[in-house]
Amino acid sequence: METTSEPATVQLVNWELAASTAAKLAPAGPSLSKREIADVVASLREAAEVSVEHVHRITGLEAARDLRDSQVLVVDRASWAKANSQSFQALLQPTMDKLAKSKSEQLQSTVAELGGTVTGAQFGAILAFLSSKVLGQYDPFASVGDAAAPPSAGRLLLVAPNVVSIERELNVDPADFRLWVCLHEQTHRVQFAAAPWLRDHMVNQISQLSGGLMDKADTLQERLGQLVKNLGSARGQEVEGVPSQPAGLMSLLQDSEDKARMSHLTAVMSLLEGHANVVMDAVDASIVPSVITIRQRFNARGKTRSPLDKFIRRVMGLDAKMRQYSDGARFVRAVVKEVGMEGFNRVWEREENLPTEKEIHTPKLWMERMALDAG
Repeated sequence: METTSEPATVQLVNWELAASTAAKLAPAGPSLSKREIADVVASLREAAEVSVEHVHRITGLEAARDLRDSQVLVVDRASWAKANSQSFQALLQPTMDKLAKSKSEQLQSTVAELGGTVTGAQFGAILAFLSSKVLGQYDPFASVGDAAAPPSAGRLLLVAPNVVSIERELNVDPADFRLWVCLHEQTHRVQFAAAPWLRDHMVNQISQLSGGLMDKADTLQERLGQLVKNLGSARGQEVEGVPSQPAGLMSLLQDSEDKARMSHLTAVMSLLEGHANVVMDAVDASIVPSVITIRQRFNARGKTRSPLDKFIRRVMGLDAKMRQYSDGARFVRAVVKEVGMEGFNRVWEREENLPTEKEIHTPKLWMERMALDAG
């Protein structure tokens, strides 16, 4: 019987261990009764539903009209961690398969199993930390590897205990805060619906980047651990202070092609996050009555983090997220100001229209390349 590479691939990262570790290490959420939990779930589902109409009005994207292309799930911290471990496994599986074949002599079963256990535990610890920070996440990669699933079959995850925890900490109106969060996350969902080619494009870029990193690794397990630790940020997550750009990953790149792919992913993620921030801040008091208060208190919250929390964020490179939000938002606002939302929406037409990292910082270059004139 022919032997497949699946066992070695699975052993490289113990994904089940990652999920179970995250569930055990994740901090306890706010104390809620069964009735309160049911009310929060219903409220978040309603906010997710209502926000689609506002995203459609603000963006002008027809993909947002009565959007029904993917799941909306209200989850707890352990479920979020498990969902992300599954998506990571699907996203990295092609690279793992190739690695298992090309590095078969280096992947002796005992070594691979030990390395997979260590890497799985490390990844689980990181997921545990993030599981208490993530408010929501649109995961476009949920169906990667499923040939029967349409490209748009992603899932929107709303992490209920974290939303409740932050709204209580900020002392803001729960209904307003939940709608505000959903506006950002539904915008990500609309982005991938408006550009159905975007998911496969990002999967290809991430696969080539991760494959290049591991293929060039001097120490296979160490490089794999670094990849698992840093690659997650390229997945479009709404996390307080967590980078969509893999922090420290540039130091692992060894050739110009890898650096170019990383620069491209950085630009794409800046675009996606900046656009979502522009949309969530475009609503006025008629939609979210306390939006100004929410934004002010949410932004100020980062200044009151504990020394330990700040240290962990620095070690993991998590402060880069806020820069990416602001860089992308400046790009979107600059383009919309000059050529309107319709002109900006050309960015979703095809992958060639995506801005480069240089264009993110100099929007005029993108508008010139797109032959857009100010109206």
